[in-house]
Amino acid sequence: MKNWPKSKWLKSPFRRMGSNESGATAIEFSILALPFIMIVFAVLETALSFTAQEVISNSVDKLARQIRTGQIDATTTTSTQFRQLICDDIKLLVDDTCPELEFDLKSYSSFAAVPKTIPMSSPTVLDTTGFTYAPGGTGTINHLRVFYRWPVITDIMKQHMAGLEDGKTLLFSSSTWQNEPF
Repeated sequence: MKNWPKSKWLKSPFRRMGSNESGATAIEFSILALPFIMIVFAVLETALSFTAQEVISNSVDKLARQIRTGQIDATTTTSTQFRQLICDDIKLLVDDTCPELEFDLKSYSSFAAVPKTIPMSSPTVLDTTGFTYAPGGTGTINHLRVFYRWPVITDIMKQHMAGLEDGKTLLFSSSTWQNEPF
């Protein structure tokens, strides 16, 4: 037997035990994989929903500007055509028919008369009964509200993100303006 220095001889069993890592990586991965995957899905779901919200907001701003300047008016554009204009703007994220899209475009006598709340018939159901397409003419005050029932894709996130009864979240954008003289 070799004549090992005493401190080296004592460290040798501990070194051997410390260097034996068979299965440690698999155990660590199994402990960390589920929380990591949940975080990844949460980030992806939130980013996709936020992107859809921004696309809808940009569409509302664009269409409000076109109505404000007289490029779109009630005499030349029907409700169906206007809905298709919105759908064309957001179809990057949704299918071509936009089945979950709802909008409300009305003119009001004053800015104080413009609704400031989301019309819900219950805490989880959007009430679309009063929605119309009635833009005003020159100098009128108009309000455009666009709603989209956005599907929550991952089941893990539905209980945290979905606010509607069918497991979807409500994306919403609005704009209020006074038409220019055109």
